[in-house]
Amino acid sequence: MPRTAGMMMFPDFSGFTKKLILWNLGAYFALVLLGVASVGANQTLILWTALVPSYVMHGALWQLVTYSFVQLGIWNVAFALLSLWFLGSFLEGIHGSRWLAELYFSSVIGAGLAAMALYAVLPGSAMLQAGCWGGIFGLLIAFGVLYGEQQFMMFPLPIMIKAKYLVWVYMLITIAMLFSSQQAYAFSQLGGALFGYLYIKYAPRRGFAFAGSKQYFGLRNSYYLWRRRRAARKFQVYMKKQDREVHFDSEGRYIDPDDKSKWN
Repeated sequence: MPRTAGMMMFPDFSGFTKKLILWNLGAYFALVLLGVASVGANQTLILWTALVPSYVMHGALWQLVTYSFVQLGIWNVAFALLSLWFLGSFLEGIHGSRWLAELYFSSVIGAGLAAMALYAVLPGSAMLQAGCWGGIFGLLIAFGVLYGEQQFMMFPLPIMIKAKYLVWVYMLITIAMLFSSQQAYAFSQLGGALFGYLYIKYAPRRGFAFAGSKQYFGLRNSYYLWRRRRAARKFQVYMKKQDREVHFDSEGRYIDPDDKSKWN
């Protein structure tokens, strides 16, 4: 996978990217150890955590997320996590951890839904889906669309290439795979790319979580302001019954009687 031109070192291993890689490594070695202890238990766990379309149709909805942590094959997991490291670190350094997490898991779920859509149309093409490539393709499409003109080095080869061309190489290879025995994998990866594209085009600039928290705190503050105004009005009525007059500003804050310039 690429690295920025002029950078002769691996990117920082930190933040959400670090957590994601460690989660995947932990899940991989857990399955390896379980396989050593009991092949049957290993296979059962894979069937319940990887994406099996018929299982999802019968209520195993968690598989739309958990399949991304089921890594099969040492070379596949090594290349996938190396790709995740480069892409995730680059995007997280610019957009932050929340944005990257939302983009990644939106793409993972999108890839899972694409696999389910293919199963609904062509039940005979159903395959067990595993691995984080759906999420990686979402990061890849964001990388190409947002930073397409930036040149990167194709690691480990000393070849410079623009981000947008790198994305096209991956997309064309995946499209070609649609006509092979890997049709289901390719279709799900393209689904991840599509959902990644939709996320960067239509999600709030700082992500849904930030926008949602901002809206929540805005509503909460409006509620507290309404309560304060209401309490102020009640207190004014009470004081009038005591033949005393008190004043509050438009936000329900008490006004010192000696400061008549602030009276409403």
